[in-house]
Amino acid sequence: MDLSRRSLLQAAGAAAGLVGFAPGLANAGTVLPADAPTPPRGPGEGQGPFRKLVIRGVNLIVGADGEVRGPVDVVVRGNRIDQIIPAGEPSRALPAGRPPHDAEHEIDATGMWMMPGLVDEHSHTGTGGTPRTYAYKLWLGHGVTTVRGVSLAKNPDAVSDKERSERNEIVAPRIVNYQTPGSGWDEGPIDSPGKARRWVVWAARNGVDGIKFFGEGPYGRPEIEAAIRAAQQAGLGTTMHHSPPIYPQLNALETAQLGLGTITHFYGHFEALLKEGREHPKPPDYDYSNEASRWRAVAEVIDYTFQPGSPQWRAYLSRQLDNGVTFGPTFGVYLAGRDLLRARGLEWHPRFVLPSLWNFWEPSPQAHGSFYYDWTSEDEASWKRFYVQYLQLVHDYKEMGGRIAGGTDPGYIYNLYGFANINELEMLREAGLSALEAIEAMSSATARTIAEPTGRAPEYGAVKEGFIADLAITGHNPLQDLKTLYGTGTPRLDPETGDIARTGGVQWTIRNGVVYDAKRLLADVAEMVQAQKSQGACGDVDPDWSMSGPCGGSPGVGVAPPAEPAKRAAPLP
Repeated sequence: MDLSRRSLLQAAGAAAGLVGFAPGLANAGTVLPADAPTPPRGPGEGQGPFRKLVIRGVNLIVGADGEVRGPVDVVVRGNRIDQIIPAGEPSRALPAGRPPHDAEHEIDATGMWMMPGLVDEHSHTGTGGTPRTYAYKLWLGHGVTTVRGVSLAKNPDAVSDKERSERNEIVAPRIVNYQTPGSGWDEGPIDSPGKARRWVVWAARNGVDGIKFFGEGPYGRPEIEAAIRAAQQAGLGTTMHHSPPIYPQLNALETAQLGLGTITHFYGHFEALLKEGREHPKPPDYDYSNEASRWRAVAEVIDYTFQPGSPQWRAYLSRQLDNGVTFGPTFGVYLAGRDLLRARGLEWHPRFVLPSLWNFWEPSPQAHGSFYYDWTSEDEASWKRFYVQYLQLVHDYKEMGGRIAGGTDPGYIYNLYGFANINELEMLREAGLSALEAIEAMSSATARTIAEPTGRAPEYGAVKEGFIADLAITGHNPLQDLKTLYGTGTPRLDPETGDIARTGGVQWTIRNGVVYDAKRLLADVAEMVQAQKSQGACGDVDPDWSMSGPCGGSPGVGVAPPAEPAKRAAPLP
């Protein structure tokens, strides 16, 4: 394998074929470079916002406090939910001609399901040289209306897209802009507490909403502590990926005691649960810079920690609850560790993964996260054991009253934008959250986590009067089957014909009052993939590793067909 090419993919995303197609523009054949500005919202890309939008006959997952209602008519004025009006009895035909009558636009969602737009606490773009519009359309196509970029892109690009999204000038979710310490300014790396404080002041003045810490680089505990305190004063949020190099200085309990807002991933949790020492023993050939070595060692930590249910386990979670820290588990991004073949062979990959992204995912010692070039059944068994304890940790924290936020870390390890959000809901369900709790984790809980540092209550993340109209409407009850939220849907048996048909997917995503046909957005993405293939991008893909991806023999699964409004409202669970 050409490692120098893979290094280019990781560092610059500037190899041949790293381009994206931009449907919806006046010139539909336009090919964008990966780092191009996000194109403006074109004709036919969404409708509204409207003076008055009425969504009729829908069943409602509020997204907070376990509340499910319906059927209801939802009235949206501009970009705000104005009224939620009971529409009739769930088991009976809804009365025709009911008010309000003066809507500028109506959606017949009789018997369908509405939930808040999903909120992702851990997002990126640009992996493998992908243009941002590619990620944006995949997110909106799956009902994701807010992403916390950690970071999403370089600060000027993230700030620009954040502002343009709020003005409905681009097809994009709401963007919350977190940056790593020192990014964006011209005063060099953060190598002292004083510089950490000055950078936070600079960040707050330059469109940054929060800080994403890593555990490697020129800054350590003194700089992290100074930055957290400065962020609290400036109203910025904080989250941290506790990379192993930080373990001699900090674990997840210690950063939470410093005031950290979110612990993302699993890093740092188990180091705080070690029976002795600050790191678990590593084999003699361990090399953190070697991807396979690094990931193989991760799962072995549970051999040296206090076990679930032990007094030390409960004490750790209780102390984190006192700290008020949020857990952002990002379960889905690491699933290749426990089942590589499944992760590689997901049915949406051939149609929706850009060849340039698949190329980045090829096994490589250099590309971050592409660690599976020597991955064995023993490694998978180790990761399966690790997952059992990690899932239990998150479940137990939730049971204690701790907040769980939904995040995906997309673009790495076969974890595709949008599809990853639905997968994460399923993983939260596997951790013991109910389907309703999983949706609330990736809506109102994440919205509260984002809003808290500002001192203001969130205005999105739930379907409530007065909230911003960030909504997702689907033809099936996701509380009965989360798989129906995948853009490719899920197979279902038609009891009348005996045929198995694919059904599901989000029908409409409403972002800031603009109504998007979610299935059209996904079709746009499929066209981007096809356009990149036609530009010869598959020539860079390793044929020995491509059969499950966009350059293989399978055409993949398309967008699930649209759902029809039901004559009667579907029964509530």
